[in-house]
Amino acid sequence: MYIHKEGYRLLISTFIICLAITALMVIFSRPLNFFNYLLIVVLFGFWLALTSFFRIPKRIFTENKDLLIAPADGTICTIEQTFEKEYLNCECLMVSVFMYGTDVHVNRYPIDGEIEYVKYHKGNYFVASHPKSSILNERACVGMRLANGDRILLRQVAGVMARRIVCYAHKGDQVKQNQEMGFIKFGSRVDLFLPLDTEIDVELQDVVRNGVTPIAKLRKESQPV
Repeated sequence: MYIHKEGYRLLISTFIICLAITALMVIFSRPLNFFNYLLIVVLFGFWLALTSFFRIPKRIFTENKDLLIAPADGTICTIEQTFEKEYLNCECLMVSVFMYGTDVHVNRYPIDGEIEYVKYHKGNYFVASHPKSSILNERACVGMRLANGDRILLRQVAGVMARRIVCYAHKGDQVKQNQEMGFIKFGSRVDLFLPLDTEIDVELQDVVRNGVTPIAKLRKESQPV
């Protein structure tokens, strides 16, 4: 396990603050009492909890060009047909992964492809599990064209705790399955918009792991686009 680069600055600054508060107590509260020790435990307990948000565990990734692999850790909260009007402009299948605060927060590309569309939207911070959060909350959208001619959209959605979406995608990039797409700080959700003929391999409330759990099977034959 290692710590993601997005957490370096925050973790270092928070650790310094915890040390400074502890030092002040040692200097001005001698002898230390029970409440001083309790505060020290709480401070460094908080820092350890914060560290867990940025952990990246070592994993053996699932590599299969016919499968879409989970882009995020979390729980499947939505599987439905919907009209996606930002990039795909058609009816499609929407599969959403809700990321709890204890989940790994890095996001990965589910399949190889070319980035055709990238756009960041400012927005609100409603609870990410709310159906409207996908279009009302802060979000980053990444449109991909796949080798078989299909196009898919990935949407990083901020939640009530999330206050920063990091997206590494750039238009024209050729990306690989399980390559890092971005990071959402402090829990949220990732939506996938897929062709209607995609075979979904998960069900509601299934727990998935980024880079490991198959989400769906792609058709192999290309169709006119």
